[in-house]
Amino acid sequence: MAGETVITVVGNLTSDPELRYTQGGLAVANFTIASTPRNFDRAANEWKDGDALFLRASVWREFAEHVAGSLTKGARVVATGRLKQRSYETKEGEKRTSFELEIDDIGPSLKYATASLTRAASSNSHGGQQPSQGGAQNGWATTAPGGAPASVSAGAGGDVWNTPGNFSDETPF
Repeated sequence: MAGETVITVVGNLTSDPELRYTQGGLAVANFTIASTPRNFDRAANEWKDGDALFLRASVWREFAEHVAGSLTKGARVVATGRLKQRSYETKEGEKRTSFELEIDDIGPSLKYATASLTRAASSNSHGGQQPSQGGAQNGWATTAPGGAPASVSAGAGGDVWNTPGNFSDETPF
C-alpha cells in the first residue's frame, strides 16, 4: 500500500447500499457516507454541526454482498479504506474530478448502538472448511440505544473468533 492514501471515516449512510453485478459476475456495492464534525461553541454553550463531508464508497465481491445485507440508511459506521481520485469529462465537455473511498473494512459504530455478529457462509475457496452457522442473518444487526442488548452468535461452537472460515486479503478487482 505504499503511496496510497488510507483514511478512516466515521459517519452515517445516506441511503441503503446499492448492490450490482458487473458483466463478469463480480458483486459491487456503492453507497455514500456522510461525516459531520460537531464542535462545542463555548460562547453559545451548545454543540454545533460543521459542514458535512459526503464521501462515495464502494466494496467488492462477497464483501459487497455482506455490506448490502447488513447495513442500511442511517447506520452509523466506521470505515477504513483507500482514497481514490477519478477524473472524467461530462457530456458538455467539462472536466471534473471525484473522490471515492475503496473500502477495506467497515462495520457499525457501537457508540450509540449495539450489534450482533453472525458468521457469514463463505464461498469456500480456501481449504474446504465451512464455518458453522448461527442465526438467520449474515453480518451485523444493530439496535437503537435503550434496546435490548444483542448477543454475539457463532453457531454451534459459540466462539465467533475460533470458528473456521474464509479469509482473503487479495485485491477485489
